[in-house]
Amino acid sequence: MDDESDGTDGTDGTDATDAADTGNEATAGHASGSRPGSRPHPDADPEVAVLRLGHRPGRDDRMTTHVGLTARALGADRVLFPDNAGQSLETVTDITDRFGGPFEVELTDSPTAVIRNWEGRVVHLTMYGERVQDVESEIRDAYDTAGEPLLLVVGSEKVSFDVYERADWNVGVTNQPHSEVAGLAVFLDRLFEGRELEADWEEAKRRVIPMETGKRVEPTGEGKEEETDTDADMDTDADTEERNQ
Repeated sequence: MDDESDGTDGTDGTDATDAADTGNEATAGHASGSRPGSRPHPDADPEVAVLRLGHRPGRDDRMTTHVGLTARALGADRVLFPDNAGQSLETVTDITDRFGGPFEVELTDSPTAVIRNWEGRVVHLTMYGERVQDVESEIRDAYDTAGEPLLLVVGSEKVSFDVYERADWNVGVTNQPHSEVAGLAVFLDRLFEGRELEADWEEAKRRVIPMETGKRVEPTGEGKEEETDTDADMDTDADTEERNQ
């Protein structure tokens, strides 16, 4: 969870958000082509980025990876992980290379600097925020009409109060304890009003074929040299991660 777990795990949440202000992102991911064609004006749309605050290696590996996979699948342009989340970066980059983009994955040594220097609006997803159904229109207007880039901030351990103060909106999905992945998914769907579900994935090597029953993944024109996947091949790297732990 994000700061839904405030006070339950004994962490003070300051190590990730109080990093030195001089840190900058170290890009190490995948980016190609224009943005997903499901949006009305894909070349003109402002950026939507997701910032993961905090990462506890071992404990958060799977959740941090799923933040990135959810951001990619549901319409964000890039995700920024803390600099100790290299395994999650590798996994999300591999999924993007295999199943298409465009999507960027980066590491940052100063999440606080990312928030402070963001040239756009900041949305902090927290169960303590205003109800998403009460503020989604205002946020959508800032994005769609005013053309302001959005930075979506999701926590891991306890989030420091300055994040709440720096955010343009603190937004809660149900105001109940649950996963930051669920909150991110619901928010992105509300922001894009379902358009993200029709995304066109560029330079994909594999494509999932929707079926009523069973599993089928086929190579695309970008990946004809690869054989059609078996059930074992179709597990995401996040599942492989879980097996290896």
